Order: sequence, then structure tokens, then C-alpha cells
Amino acid sequence: MANHHLSESLPERTFQYQHTLPSLPVPTLQGSLSKYLDAVRPFASDEEYKATVDIVRRFQDGVGKELHQKLLQRARTKRNWLEEWWLDAAYLEVRIPSQLNVNFGGPAPYLEHCWPPAEGVYLQRASISTWHALQYWNMIRTESLAPQKAGTTPLDMDQFRMLFCTCKVPGVKKDTIHNYFKTESEGPCPSHLVVMCRGRMFTFDALYNGEILTPPELLRQLRYVRERCEAEPDGDGMGALTSEERTCWAKAREHLINIDPHNQVILETIQSSLFVISLDETKPYSSPQNYTKMTAEALIGDPAIRWGDKSYNSIVYSDGSFGSTCDHAPYDAMVLVSLCWYIDQQLQATGGQWKGSEALRPTPLPEELIFTVDEKVLSDIKCAKEHFLKSVITGLGVAVLRLHASDAAVLLQTAQKVCTHQTGSCYETAMTRKFYHGRTETMRPCTQESVWWCKAMMDPTQDTHTRREAMRLAFKKHNQLMVEAQEGRGFDRHFLGLYLIAKEEGRPTPELFMDPLYAKSGGGGNFVLSSSLVGYTTVLGAVSPMVHHGYGFFYRIRDESIMISMTAWKSCHETDAASLFNQFSSSMHEMLQLATTSQL
Repeated sequence: MANHHLSESLPERTFQYQHTLPSLPVPTLQGSLSKYLDAVRPFASDEEYKATVDIVRRFQDGVGKELHQKLLQRARTKRNWLEEWWLDAAYLEVRIPSQLNVNFGGPAPYLEHCWPPAEGVYLQRASISTWHALQYWNMIRTESLAPQKAGTTPLDMDQFRMLFCTCKVPGVKKDTIHNYFKTESEGPCPSHLVVMCRGRMFTFDALYNGEILTPPELLRQLRYVRERCEAEPDGDGMGALTSEERTCWAKAREHLINIDPHNQVILETIQSSLFVISLDETKPYSSPQNYTKMTAEALIGDPAIRWGDKSYNSIVYSDGSFGSTCDHAPYDAMVLVSLCWYIDQQLQATGGQWKGSEALRPTPLPEELIFTVDEKVLSDIKCAKEHFLKSVITGLGVAVLRLHASDAAVLLQTAQKVCTHQTGSCYETAMTRKFYHGRTETMRPCTQESVWWCKAMMDPTQDTHTRREAMRLAFKKHNQLMVEAQEGRGFDRHFLGLYLIAKEEGRPTPELFMDPLYAKSGGGGNFVLSSSLVGYTTVLGAVSPMVHHGYGFFYRIRDESIMISMTAWKSCHETDAASLFNQFSSSMHEMLQLATTSQL
């Protein structure tokens, strides 16, 4: 009995549940097809819908049945039948530039309490926030970070291995993820940082005699980098290459390695580093009410001082505020949210101060990483910078604003936008981390119920009771779909699996995926509104829209307000992030009125 009691009181280890998590299930074919028909109904005329019902029936009785059997066979031999496919199809085979199109980034919330924008403090603050990030790395390395749970159900923690010492490496046809992280029990783990400043790169070890450098010691290293960069000419800006189209970057990288094998050593140093600290000299003065400039700068700032393929770039602005940009391939945003929330809580607890020793141990100074370059490399960098600049000018419009309102079911409201947009397909992220190596599933908020609710709201002849009832039914349907998706019973990832089996076997693309209604309703990643609840913390980020005429929409909910982050492509004249915020805001107030005159 004593032993049993002892095991109960031991703290849980970060990865202790990994071997007992259930495998990712394969939904039933009938269930997925019936959900799909429900999901396309709001986008179809009666005739179109009837044609799609026929296509679905043919698929179910014919090729779909065969493909589903093969998928079940694959799932018998893998704990997660989707994992490799998802990584390849969603990230590694994608050829468009990652930094603007795939990465997620965002502002740090520290300006809301102890660190408002201020002059002359950015390196000191950077040394403290870096120290807290290093503590978090150490917690994962020693497995003392508590495993996350949904209620009492353990969630997969594998993505936390990808936060540090991880980098995407470009390939001519397909990229790869290089992960150098190891827990203490697995062996040695890289412990160096890379600092990027004015187109130059430096590295230093974050440990001295096995102990993490203190903020005063980190500050000395950062000051050394800044002083060198201020006194000497700017560097080549090799980081800009990571913002290129993937195949171009892969070829430029191969050339770089061919010139001098030492370049390969430098690339390894960057790839294996804990993370990158970007010293960014912009001052995107932001406030708790409006994070727009900080967020935009994180997503579309100077590519010469970011390594776009790194799983975590910590951006230090010279006004003393912070941001990040992260490669999306190795993990989803909640990992970074967890890190930033941890740092935010630590800073609040200490007032953003370091109260420990000021003593400096004799740590080696940072070493500059100097690539051997030739005319071709310099020309590749110049082209990459030009392409990036061109993309930014015609590129992303960002609005990140606070809305003071009740925490009504935010995303359902966006159906309001859908009502005014003919092809307003909606995507919301559902988390499938209850399963081994689970990541996400698509939840489609544009349901028949939400459309009926929208119509009731926009029809002046409908009374409050009718509108309220329509809202309740829409919420109920939304919540039901979200629960099903989290339980691995969505249909979009299932469809991807069926599509990829057909592709791998060299079969023609099944008729189901060629149906115009498939893409119109969002299938194949064609969602006009791509949204995600980032959680109930102080942390928020942003992501680019999935399609040219679409929106990216992240939101976080606090007791007193909702913070919303919206993106749209400037080159599309139909979309505008700021005006979506205004529409959203007025719709939220209508909903609030409806909710407060009733008991939901």
C-alpha cells in the first residue's frame, strides 16, 4: 500500500503517457460521407446537392469502399495513420514560400503589465525573457513540465519535443524536419543559441559548466553582438534565403554547401540551435487594445534577421516589445502559446525583474557564423529580398484588436460574414491530441443551423424568440461537431487519406474530389475563413489566409474581452482585415444583446 501511495504522489513526467495513448481512429465511411453531405448543403442549390448525393452514393458503393479498406489496413500497422501524410501534404511538399504563407507568428503580451514599450531596455528585457525560455527548455529536457490534459484525459506531448533544437530543411521536391532535441535520459542535447542582427549571425552556448547562463550573463552576450553590429558593416543577410520559394531555396542551399564544406557546418549550427533570437530595430509601438503593428512586423518583418525555417524565432523589437515567427511544420500553435503563457506568468510574478546574482562567470564570447559566399550566393540573397519585399507590398493586411464583450461562442458569429459571402466556407481547428501524435482535424462551422440563424438575424420580420432559438440550435450543432472532430470523427482528414491512397496507387482522382461543390465548400484546403481559438490565456498569434480571397482569423477569450487577429491579402480587393473586424464587432454586439435578454 505504501508503494502505491508513493507512486500517486510522484509528479507526472512530460512524456509518461506517450506509450499508452490510443491510436488515431479511422471514422466509418458512411459516417464521413453523411457528415460531408451535411457540410456541403449550405453551399448548394437543390440541383447541385442532388448531383453531389449521387456522386457520394457511387463513391460509397464503388471506389470509396476499396480505398477505405486499404486505409483500415494501413491503420492496423500504424499508431497514427495520418501523421506522415499530413506532414507531407500540409507542409513538406508545399512549394510556396513558408515564411509568409505557412509560418505562424504573433506578439508577446508582456506590454500589458510589466513591460510597456520603452527606450533603451530591449537587450535587458531580452536577457530575462530568454532566461525564462531556457527554463522551459530545461523543464521539457528533464521531463518536469506537467503533461497537458483535457479534463483527466492525457494529451499527446510529442510536439513539445519540436519547440527547441528543430529546423525545417528545404529539399528540391520535399522538405525535411531536422530535430536534434533529446531529453536528459536520451542523451546530450544542443544548448547553443543563435542571435541574428543586421544581416549577421552569432552563436554562443546557453550553458556554462552545465548551468543555464543568468540574465546578466545573457545580457553581456547580447550586448557584445549589438556592439559588434553597430561598429561594423551589415552582413549579407543569409536568412533572407529562407523566405524564398522552397525549391529555389533548396538549390541555393546546395550551391552554398558545394562552395565550402564549412558552410554545411554553419547550417548545422543554425538548425540544431535551441532557437533564434532576432534583434529587430523596428519600433512597432503597440498597446493592449491594438497589437496590429507588432503582429504585422512578426509576420512580414525583415527576412535577413529571421531564420524562417526555425521552429522558434524570438523577435526582440528595439522598443522593448517582443514577437515570434515559427515554422508550422513541426508543431501547432498551442505549443508556442504554452511557452509564451509560461514566460508571461513568470514575468508577472517577478515584475519583469531579475532578482538573482549579478556576478558574471568567464563565459566565452559569442562567435560569428561567417559563410563563404560567391557572386551567385549574393545574387540569390538579393533576389530573395526583392521577392519578399514585393510579396509584402502586395501581401498581408493585418488587424489585431481587442473587443470588450461577453465570451459568446465567437466563431459561430462568423457565419454572419458567410451569409454575405457567396463562397464563405469556414474552417476551425479542432485538436486531436487525445490520440497518439494527434494534431488537428477540420471542424466546419458553416452549418445549415448557422445559416438559418444568420437569416433570422437579418430578417426584420423575425422576433427575438425565433432568433434566440435559432442561435441556440446553431451553438448546439457547432459544439456537437467540435466534440466529434476532437474524438477523431471529423471527415476532412479521412477524405485526405482516401485521396492519397488513390494517388499513391496511380488511380485517377475519384469523382468525389472533382465535384465543384467539394472545393466550393472548402475541401482540399479551399476554406475562405480559416479560424482558430488560441485559448483562454493572454497569448495570441496570426496566420495567413488559406486562399487568395480569404481571411485568417485567430482569437483568444478572456473574462472581460476577446482579442481578435485577422489577416487578408492586400492584392484581393474583396477582402479587408480591418473592415471584417468592424463587421464582426457589430455582429458581436447584436449577439450580446440577444444573449443577455435570454437565458441560453
